[in-house]
Amino acid sequence: MGKMKGVLCHITSLPNQNLKDAQTFISLLSKNNIDAWQMLPITPPDIHGSPYSSPSAFAGWSSLTNERKYAKMDEEDYWLNDWALFTTIKSHFKGLPWTEWPEPLKNRDPDALKEWKEKCIPEVTNQACFQHAWFEMKNFAEKENVKLIGDLPIFVAHDSADVWAHRELFQLDENGLPLVVAGVPPDYFSEDGQKWGTVLYRWEAHKQENWRWWKERMGRMLRLFDMVRIDHFRGFHSAWAIPTQDENAKNGVWQEGPKDELIQALIEVSQSKEKIIAEDLGIIPQEVTELRIRTGLRGMAVLQFGFDGEINSNPHHPKNINELQVVYTGTHDNNTTLGWWNESDAGRKKRIMKLLKNNDDVVSGCIKLALNSKASMAIIPLQDILKLNSDSRMNTPGTTNNNWKWSFFWNDFLINQIAWFGSLS
Repeated sequence: MGKMKGVLCHITSLPNQNLKDAQTFISLLSKNNIDAWQMLPITPPDIHGSPYSSPSAFAGWSSLTNERKYAKMDEEDYWLNDWALFTTIKSHFKGLPWTEWPEPLKNRDPDALKEWKEKCIPEVTNQACFQHAWFEMKNFAEKENVKLIGDLPIFVAHDSADVWAHRELFQLDENGLPLVVAGVPPDYFSEDGQKWGTVLYRWEAHKQENWRWWKERMGRMLRLFDMVRIDHFRGFHSAWAIPTQDENAKNGVWQEGPKDELIQALIEVSQSKEKIIAEDLGIIPQEVTELRIRTGLRGMAVLQFGFDGEINSNPHHPKNINELQVVYTGTHDNNTTLGWWNESDAGRKKRIMKLLKNNDDVVSGCIKLALNSKASMAIIPLQDILKLNSDSRMNTPGTTNNNWKWSFFWNDFLINQIAWFGSLS
């Protein structure tokens, strides 16, 4: 079997942003012998539309369907009632964070929660409807031989059902507020680093419960998807902990993560290392790479990072990419390849041109470089297959405006470009 070939496209980029559209898209991929569809997290997004800072690590974004058929939710007991209570109470208090709810609700007093049991039935129903529509789509994808690849953000938002329901698993003070928050230190992307504001885990507490929260989460992901990309994999090795009150990420410290122990627990749940892709982008210390290789997980190579610095040791350069990587031209956080090319300096352009065939435009050339690399799978953002410019990029890290909004249209151009991508070997 040749290299697996996939498309990166979030569900909200579909013309009608719904699961009916998803079947049309799967059909188009299947017809053109494209093996996989990778999307961004499908949990409810935050107020900026970001799926990476969701109020739930488990719930489906029920706005993606208006079908009123229900699936059984037997396997979802662990999180479903907590989520239904959380979102119903939150809505009643007009979006107030859970730390500002009346004390009995904030602290999950059983008698106080009893009164909300009836009120949260509509949300349980919403989730059952989402589940039905999702499994209908997943079964369709299975028949069409298209694998679905999901995305698991390593951290969760502080104002989430998970933190409210499992305070002991997170680094919080006695009022439920974060002691420190997650982010990354200053690097070549950002001189102040990035302060994400998501909460950090109390790994000891997770270990004491034998990683149950994580196992439940991975189990849920693999009911919805065939494969899972773990975002910010390096956080399992160590995470950047920033004082909550700081404006930027400069004064953080590295906190040790659970490393092999948790990763092995997730591999056990998955029953196959092949089902996990570890996102290991950014400045990655050797120990993190060794951890990934030791546990047998595939990492990521991104061609847009491959033409800078010391080429011979750059893991993203086409000649250095190996079988234990999945190759991308770019991700949801990158510019489109055309936008990246237009912003590249003469030196980088020259290094890229050296590798392209004479008759290829730069985007086609980069897609072919990805497909011809030694990676076991190549996944190309739909914007690159359509050869779009910067104004079609999905997200610019560190900004909150005009992100997560790009969508496409069903037209001949789309159909022809997907057919062209499908024809490449």
